[in-house]
Amino acid sequence: MAVWDDVVGQDRVTAQLAAAARDADARVTAEHAALQAPSPGTQPAPGQESSAERSGASQMTHAWLFTGPPGSGRSTAARAFAAALQCVSPDRALGGAPGCGFCDGCHTSLVGTHADVEIVRTDLLSIGVKETRDLVRRSSLSPAGGRWQVIVLEDADRLTEGAGNVLLKAVEEPAPRTVWLLCAPSIEDVLPTIRSRCRHLSLRTPPVAAVADVLVRRDGIEPEVADRAARATQGHIGRARRLATDERARTRRAAVLKLPLRIDDIGGCLKAAQELIDAAGEDAKQVAEEIDTKETEELRAALGAASGTGGRLPRGTAGAMKELQDKQKRRSTRTQRDSLDLALVDLTGFYRDVLAVQMGASVPLANDEVQDSVRRIASGSTPERTLRRIEAVIACREALDRNVAPLLAVEAMTAALRAG
Repeated sequence: MAVWDDVVGQDRVTAQLAAAARDADARVTAEHAALQAPSPGTQPAPGQESSAERSGASQMTHAWLFTGPPGSGRSTAARAFAAALQCVSPDRALGGAPGCGFCDGCHTSLVGTHADVEIVRTDLLSIGVKETRDLVRRSSLSPAGGRWQVIVLEDADRLTEGAGNVLLKAVEEPAPRTVWLLCAPSIEDVLPTIRSRCRHLSLRTPPVAAVADVLVRRDGIEPEVADRAARATQGHIGRARRLATDERARTRRAAVLKLPLRIDDIGGCLKAAQELIDAAGEDAKQVAEEIDTKETEELRAALGAASGTGGRLPRGTAGAMKELQDKQKRRSTRTQRDSLDLALVDLTGFYRDVLAVQMGASVPLANDEVQDSVRRIASGSTPERTLRRIEAVIACREALDRNVAPLLAVEAMTAALRAG
């Protein structure tokens, strides 16, 4: 299975990346050959001529920016490209394309254990200057395997302004064998000075049928379940997989889709808002229970205060524990916001179906399991009111992005949904 097989519904993007990987491979192969046999008459082996040599312009560059809506597979495409750059398949010498998916370079890159592929993601609200400086220092190193030093920054939109300025210098003057792969929802989420130095690839939302196919083919999910999950999430690959495999996610979504029928009065609005906040808080608590305890115990052991030693921290180490607690608190806030935002996306999808019914559109309903509720809301309202309700959900998401108190923002939204 080639590394591009998981990049769903992005044929144009994968074609560009495959061409760049071929040029990159030809360049590295030629340089290695020159070092081993620096003879003027040395000729490249069959299949080593790059598209740059055929067209006169290389498809490879040192910095790439992957943008696209949530679920489009930005990070998946970036990881696939990183794997293709590290491909060491012997078939390349016979004209095969890099990115076989089976060799050691491809496999370790995809699972995140390759020495020359650094995959950076954050479960915090932002990426700061300290973390970015560490990345820049790494980017200056030569690749241990002799091919490329690849840094995949999955949340480039979360760089603070200071962190972005630190990154700019490394992108402006990269090391000879370093490649930056930045991922963000849109080009506007990245500093203009950085994006102007990157080759931009725009991904689209994958077709529902393509997402269902990959769930069946790769994850072994039943076709009917895969189709329902892909349609419910409207092509969001990660959410579709979670919905198809996690019973808790399906239960939470079902509760969210009942909300429009429970806001007949102000009391119902306030209760529904509180339940959404409580559900998001429960998600954050579960993540904390799974991760925080382990992190805390590991740090205590590293500081010499493991269980069985009295539990007291050595003098001068309280600061490290405080830093970990602050990080865990920020992660909990991020998890709660992400869970709440996911509920709001599901709510938007519900009203999208309502609008489709009201307008007599022939598109299939994303939430066909609650089509009775959709039709009930549609018959008792107008398209204009439905649009105002969709705008209320969007306004709530924007308020949460501006750090408005979550309960206050959701209460305002439920009241607006009731008013229409």
